[in-house]
Amino acid sequence: MTALWSKPAIYIYIAIAAALALWGAYIHVYNNGYEAAELHYKAEIAANAAAIAEATANEQRRQTIANNAAKAREAAAIAELEKQESENEELRRRLADEAMHDPDAGRPAFGVGSVQRINKIR
Repeated sequence: MTALWSKPAIYIYIAIAAALALWGAYIHVYNNGYEAAELHYKAEIAANAAAIAEATANEQRRQTIANNAAKAREAAAIAELEKQESENEELRRRLADEAMHDPDAGRPAFGVGSVQRINKIR
């Protein structure tokens, strides 16, 4: 036998082949585990992105509903203020007309009608 195929060399070749086989099995398992983890985390990231998108859409809907309700309350308040302004304007017109037709309008002191008109303004 030659030195290349002697008994100790065959054991060394077998040990190297076994080491390479173990290394190949390790790499195969490592790569499969890596790919499985990659798929798992990609799915988790996609689920998180979907949850964030849904939460964002829900928040936008909630804000739209709240804004529309606030606009409706504002419109009602503005209408009420305009109604009160109209009533106040009518009261001012009526009181001014009464003051112009008051027979005691030129007196230096307030008459009963003037006091009543002043009290209506309060």
